[in-house]
Amino acid sequence: MRTETPPVIRLADYRPSDYLIDRVDLDVRLHPTETRITATLALRPNPAGEAGAPLVLDGDDLTLLAVALDGQPTAPGAIETGPRGLTLHQPPGRPFVLSLETQVNPSANTKLMGLYRSNGVYCTQCEADGFRRITYFLDRPDVLAVYTTRIEADRTEAPVLLGNGNPVESGAAGADRHYAVWHDPHPKPAYLFALVGGRLGRIGSSFTTMEGRAVEVAVYVEPGKEDRAPYALDAVRRAMAWDERAFGRAYDLDVFNVVAVSDFNMGAMENKGLNIFNDKYVLASPDTATDTDYANIEAIIAHEYFHNWSGNRVTCRDWFQLCLKEGLTVFRDQEFSSDERSRPVHRIAEVRTLRARQFPEDAGPLAHPVRPQAYREINNFYTATVYEKGAEIVRMLRTLLGPETFRAGMDLFFARCDGTAATVEDFLAAFAQVSGRDLTAFARWYAQAGTPVVSVSGRHDPLARTYTLDFHQSLPVVATEASAGAEPQPLVIPVALGLVAPGGGAVAARSEQVRDGVFVLEQESGRVVYTDVAEAPVPSLFRGFSAPVKLAHALDAGQRLTLLARDSDPFNRWQAAQGLALDVLTARARAGAPLEDEAGADGAALAEALGSFLDAEAVADPAFAALVLTIPGDQEVAQEIGANVDPDAIHRARRTLRRHLGRALAPRLVALRERLADPTEAPFSPDAASAGRRALRNAALDLVAAADPETGTRLAEAQCAGATNMTDRLAALATLALLPGEARERALQAFAQTYRAEPLVLDKWFSLQAMIPEAGTVERVRGLMRHEGFSLGNPNRVRSLVGSFSLNNPTQFHREDGAGYDLVAETVLALDARNPQVAARLLTAFSTWRMVEAKRRARAEAALRAIAASPGLSPDVGDIVGRSLAPARHSANA
Repeated sequence: MRTETPPVIRLADYRPSDYLIDRVDLDVRLHPTETRITATLALRPNPAGEAGAPLVLDGDDLTLLAVALDGQPTAPGAIETGPRGLTLHQPPGRPFVLSLETQVNPSANTKLMGLYRSNGVYCTQCEADGFRRITYFLDRPDVLAVYTTRIEADRTEAPVLLGNGNPVESGAAGADRHYAVWHDPHPKPAYLFALVGGRLGRIGSSFTTMEGRAVEVAVYVEPGKEDRAPYALDAVRRAMAWDERAFGRAYDLDVFNVVAVSDFNMGAMENKGLNIFNDKYVLASPDTATDTDYANIEAIIAHEYFHNWSGNRVTCRDWFQLCLKEGLTVFRDQEFSSDERSRPVHRIAEVRTLRARQFPEDAGPLAHPVRPQAYREINNFYTATVYEKGAEIVRMLRTLLGPETFRAGMDLFFARCDGTAATVEDFLAAFAQVSGRDLTAFARWYAQAGTPVVSVSGRHDPLARTYTLDFHQSLPVVATEASAGAEPQPLVIPVALGLVAPGGGAVAARSEQVRDGVFVLEQESGRVVYTDVAEAPVPSLFRGFSAPVKLAHALDAGQRLTLLARDSDPFNRWQAAQGLALDVLTARARAGAPLEDEAGADGAALAEALGSFLDAEAVADPAFAALVLTIPGDQEVAQEIGANVDPDAIHRARRTLRRHLGRALAPRLVALRERLADPTEAPFSPDAASAGRRALRNAALDLVAAADPETGTRLAEAQCAGATNMTDRLAALATLALLPGEARERALQAFAQTYRAEPLVLDKWFSLQAMIPEAGTVERVRGLMRHEGFSLGNPNRVRSLVGSFSLNNPTQFHREDGAGYDLVAETVLALDARNPQVAARLLTAFSTWRMVEAKRRARAEAALRAIAASPGLSPDVGDIVGRSLAPARHSANA
C-alpha cells in the first residue's frame, strides 16, 4: 500500500487552538527500550477557540499506558486513540488537569525525532513536531507552557541528566538510579523542549550578563574529547557579549548548556537553555578541524544562542512564520561573524551560499515564498529560502531604515512580543511604527517566490554632464501549491550604488534619487540621474549585494577590469572578477568547450588582471585575494546558462580556464606560497588573519596543480606530509584528489589509516572522494558505502558521501547514462523507512533536473518516477518527489 498523501496545510486556514496549556509537569524514567513518560498537563479552554470542542492531542508512535482527568480515570469511551493522536471527546468547560502515561523505545527511534538514544546518550529533537513522539500534546508553536521536568535514569548509564531551564534538585532514586529536576520559568512551545542523559565529559566557564546575572556556561561532549570543546565554549561567551552590545539582549537563566551528539538530523537545536548540537559543530582541534570548521562552529554556536530571543522568548505563531525566527537569526549570526572576522570576506561567503543554494531553489520545482502559503510536510521547509533569503530580507530592511531606526524597531519588536507567538506582520509593524514608514509593499518579499532580475542600462550625456541609469525589475511567475501563479507585484529593492571613474576613484556626482548611497526601486521601472559628470563612469551597482536579485547589466570586460582594480566596494571588486570569469566560462560551455588548451582573449585579460591584483593586494588581505582568485564553480556556471545545461562542457571549460590561469600566474603563485608560509614554530590559530593566509596559499596550490599536475602532485604530497594542521593537510589532499594516479590513492589510503578512529575527519575523506569528477566515482561511492566507517544510520556519514556526490559533483551526478541519479535514488529509498528527514534532504539534489539537457533530463525524470512509484513512501519523501515531478511552474515575467 502507498502511504497516504498528507493533507495540504494552508496559512489561510490558521485558527487558534481550542485549548491552552499553562503548565507541564513531566516525569521521564529513562530506559534503553522502555522509557516511561508521565505528563501532567494543566489545560483550559481558549477564549479565542471553539467552545465545547473536543480536545485533540497529537501523538506519533506512542504506547498509551494510562489516562486520568483531574486525578480520576476517564470513563469508558471518553477518549479515543489513533495513529496520529488522542481525542478527549467532552473536556470540561473549565480549567482541568489531564495526566498521560506513555512508553517509547529510544533505541529503536532511527528517525532521530522525539526521544532517541545515540551512542548510549539519550537526547531529544522536537522541532518541528517531535514532542508528539514523547507524549500526547498540543504540538503546535502557539501553545506556550511553563515546564518542570524530572528525569530519572540508571546512575551508571546516565550520570549526567540535563533539561531545560535551571536545575532545581537532584538525588538518589533507589540503589542504582538517580534523578534531576529542571524548571524553565519562561513559557515555551513543545518544540523547544529538551533533555539529555548519558555519560558525558564537561568543560565550563562563567559569564556575567549586563544585568548582573551570573551564568554558568558548559559544553558537554563524549568523554575523552573535552580538549576539543574550548573553542565552542569561547564562542558561546563571545556570542553572549555580542548580543548585549549589538541588540541589547541579555541571557535570562542561571545556566546555559551545549551538548554535542554524533547522530543528529540537523546542525543544532536552540532548545531553551539546553542547545543540542551535531558534534561536527562543536568539536575542534588543529589536527582534526579546518579553518572552515572553526568558522562554522563559531557561527552555529552563535546562531543557536541568538535564538534565545529571536525564536525562544519570541517564537512563531505557526510554522508558516518559520522565517521570523530563522531568517532573523541567520541575519544576527551573519552580523556576529562579520564583526568577529572580516566583514567583506564574510559577506562574499554569504552571497556565495545564497547563489549556490537558494537561487537554484527559487528557479526549480521546490520554489516557495520566504513565508510559504501551504505545505504538506513542514520538515521539508527548512530551506535556503527560509534561512538565507529570509536573512537578506532583514538586511534590506536595515538598509532601507538605517542602523539606528532598525535597532529601535528590533527593540520594540522584542519588547512588544516577548513571551508570545508572533507573525511576520508583528515584526514589520514594529519597524513601521518607529520609522513612520508604510512597509506594505516591502512585505511582498515574504509572499512572492522567485529571484527578481533587475535590468540596468546607463548612458552619459557629455553636453549636459549627466549620467542616467534606468532600472527595470522583473520576477518570474511561480505557481506553488497555494497559488496557481498570480502575477507578481513590484518589490521594494534597495540598490546601493556609486560611480567609479575610468581612471579610478569615486565620481563626486549628485542625484536626487539617491540617499546615503542607496536608490530604492519601488516600481517596475525607475531612473537615477547624476549631475555634474564630466566623463562616462563605470556604475558600481548593488554594492555589498544590497538585495537578493540577479543583475542584468551589460558591462564590457574593460569596465569590469576597472571595478576589479578601482572600486571602493570589496564585494563588487570580487563580483567583477567573477563576472569576467563567468563570461569566459559560459561562452566556452555553450560552445561545448571543444578546445582545452585555449582560454581565449578574455581568459588572457582575466589572467593579466588577476596578476596585477595579486601584485598589489594579495599580502594586504589574503582571505579576500583567495576569493578573487577562485573562479565560479560548475553549479554557478550552470545557473548562468539556465537551460539545456551540459555539465561535462562546463567542467571542461573550467578545467581549461584554471589551467590557463595557473600557467599565467605560476611565478606569482609559487612566490605567494613561500611568502605566506607559517613559521614552523608558530602555534596554530583559527583567527581570520591566519585562516586567510592559509586560504590564499591553498588557492595558489590548486591553480599550480591545474597548470602542472606533476609539480602540483609534488607540492601537494609534501604539504600533506608536513602539514601541522588539518586545513593544510586536507587542502593538499583535495588537490591530489583531482590528480589521477598512484600518488592520489596512496595519499587517500594514508589519510584514512591515520584518522580511522576519527569519524568527523573520515567524513572529510568520504566527501573528497565523492567529489572526484571522473567516470569511476559512482563505483567508488558504492564501494565507500561498504566501508567500515560508513553507516546509513548516521546523517553525517550520509551527507558527507552521498550528499557531497549529489550536490558537489555535477558531472557524475548528472552522468549521461543516469548512473548518478540511480545511486542517489537507491540511497533515498534505502533511507526512507529509517530516517525520512535525511532521505528527503538527499532527494532535493534533483531540484535542478529540468535545467540539464534532454538526455540527462529524461534519465533524471525516470529516477524520480521510480521513487514515486515505490510503495510506502514517507510523507517527507513523497512531498519532495511529488513537487519535483509537478509540471513546470515558472514563466518569465517581462
